[in-house]
Amino acid sequence: MSSGSTVVIRPARNVSGSVRLPGDKSISHRYAMLAAIAEGTTVLSNYSNGRDCASTLECIRSLGCSWHRKDDNLLEIHGRGGVLHPPTGPLNCGNSGSTMRMLSGVLAGQNFTSEMIGDASLSRRPMKRVITPLQAMGASITAAEGDRPPLLIKGQRLRSIDYKTPIASAQVKTCILFAGLFADGETRVEEPHRTRDHGELALRAFGAEVKTDRNGVAVRGGQTLRPIEATIPGDISSAAFFLCAAALFPGSQLSLAGLLMNPTRAMLLDTLLRLGLTISVTQLEEHHGELVGTVQVEGHRLQGTSIGGAETAALIDELPVLAAIAPYTERGIEIKDARELRVKESDRIAVVAKNLRAMGAAVEEREDGLGIPGGQTLRGAKVDSHDDHRIAMAFAVAALRAEGETTILNSDAAGVSYPAFFETLESIVVR
Repeated sequence: MSSGSTVVIRPARNVSGSVRLPGDKSISHRYAMLAAIAEGTTVLSNYSNGRDCASTLECIRSLGCSWHRKDDNLLEIHGRGGVLHPPTGPLNCGNSGSTMRMLSGVLAGQNFTSEMIGDASLSRRPMKRVITPLQAMGASITAAEGDRPPLLIKGQRLRSIDYKTPIASAQVKTCILFAGLFADGETRVEEPHRTRDHGELALRAFGAEVKTDRNGVAVRGGQTLRPIEATIPGDISSAAFFLCAAALFPGSQLSLAGLLMNPTRAMLLDTLLRLGLTISVTQLEEHHGELVGTVQVEGHRLQGTSIGGAETAALIDELPVLAAIAPYTERGIEIKDARELRVKESDRIAVVAKNLRAMGAAVEEREDGLGIPGGQTLRGAKVDSHDDHRIAMAFAVAALRAEGETTILNSDAAGVSYPAFFETLESIVVR
């Protein structure tokens, strides 16, 4: 039941059914940006319907790239062959850090000045991580206050770099590789931990030559991109909420078709297997370098686990919902090396701890993570998303096994990535 931006979640007895998810956010962003600088028309099915990916579309339209929807599920983007048009005003990225960070790599190589702005939440998020490498490539970029948006980017011909990122971030890696398309020579990025590789795979799909080695990835400047026709796989980060909902109930049965199974994202499934969920994958296929399959799960009693190091980097978007179901496990969940959660749409470490405590859970909040004991009972309470889509959805899942109703304030934040989330969740709940 929804009233404005408030949703009330009632306890459930089980979860059962099937879900087909909207297109993966990470791939949708990257395909749209590369389509804008490709030569010809790209046709995309199942492009993400979230507000973040809509921000990317509006930004490329402001840069002279026309696009239109042929129907609810088909998007045509008419590329400009690498030369975008100067915008007539600021490029509004909304709440989308992905749009701002990755598109800045393209804008750094254009022959004009552009300004990128965002909402209040995005305006608090750090951008030095992309400013520093782009400046090293010769771009002129300034931020309004320190390293926070708005960003003013004066594009020009770039020089190649061999850059070691201080943090593991797929957005930063993609930003640098996109800028590398407009640089002299070969640009290489090396990360402390392997992150999702959608940027590399998308570049190859659009015809670019990309080199990978044990520690890094490189792209040569001056390459021409060709358009593609593609169906974007279902978003596995959105699937996490339904998979965790199924994990709460022994005997649950859930099927998710057309789901992204990229190995750099599928660590979620390994984690859920460790917790005790039974998972099988069928109909596995490859499309434009991305693996896609059908996932079927069955719930059992949840055990417990510890998440840290490279696994934390790979699960960064899924950690809030894993933390939200941690009290229901037998041994609890410990999350380490997750300081990055503090600079997302909200301080996700602090907000998860606050909301779990509001529901009666014992939680240890740490600077870089959380310790959440198992064997706890949650009670329905009033919790706040803090305008963070993943927090809103995570606590809708936690509420399914709570005692009593849970009210989620500012629940419309879910629309950033999944506008139909609450309706879809309700469709698989058994009461």
